[in-house]
Amino acid sequence: MTSLDKPTADQESDSKAVTEAALFEAFGGVRGLVETVVPGLLFVTIFTINKDLHMSAIAALAVSLVLVVVRLVMKGTVKHAFSGVFGVAFGVVFAMMTGNAKDFYLPGMLYTLGLAVAYIVTTLCGVPLIGLILGPVFKENLSWRTRNPGRKKAYAKASWAWGLILLAKCAILFPMYWWADTTKFGWVLIALKIPPFLLAVWLTWVFLAKAPAPIDVFAEMEAEEQAEKEAKAARKDSAAARHRREV
Repeated sequence: MTSLDKPTADQESDSKAVTEAALFEAFGGVRGLVETVVPGLLFVTIFTINKDLHMSAIAALAVSLVLVVVRLVMKGTVKHAFSGVFGVAFGVVFAMMTGNAKDFYLPGMLYTLGLAVAYIVTTLCGVPLIGLILGPVFKENLSWRTRNPGRKKAYAKASWAWGLILLAKCAILFPMYWWADTTKFGWVLIALKIPPFLLAVWLTWVFLAKAPAPIDVFAEMEAEEQAEKEAKAARKDSAAARHRREV
């Protein structure tokens, strides 16, 4: 590789900035973290104070609905807030059905375990899940699978990181679900909400920032459409010119 082929410092900086912005969009940023943590934090706080399952569950569900309304009023992206509502709703249903406050957290734990397995299995199958998630965000769709091997490798590393980090989280939480009291379990779960997530996002950023740039398939399609229009226009002009000569 010659010096002309190597990316400049500005190009590397731009690549890192684009990657950071894409990850911020895909995972909801600071606001998404808040919307993920607040309902569970409110639940465990109220339950710690008065041990009232119904009040804790209703408060958690109410605040998750308020977060969705705020998103709608501010015309923001609501997918993260809606996913939070569904998660809280499932937790409320589980806890109400069993009468066990710890079951409020069970759907989220099962989802985390399933997601960890999905990251690992899809990577072993050659279609790392993080690539499926971020491909549309980077406007590359699935082009990384066959046309950008360096990027596919980065997605595989990132998916392994997500899978193993989430499995480690599950290895802590599931034993505690069986032996810890509800209050202690709830606070540990809340404490493990953000740090593993930030670690996985940071590792994803590290891997992708060093990977080749994404192939913008949308720009390619637009260029192909434009070229086709120009070719049609050229053929039409050529046909018109022949017609004039014949006349």
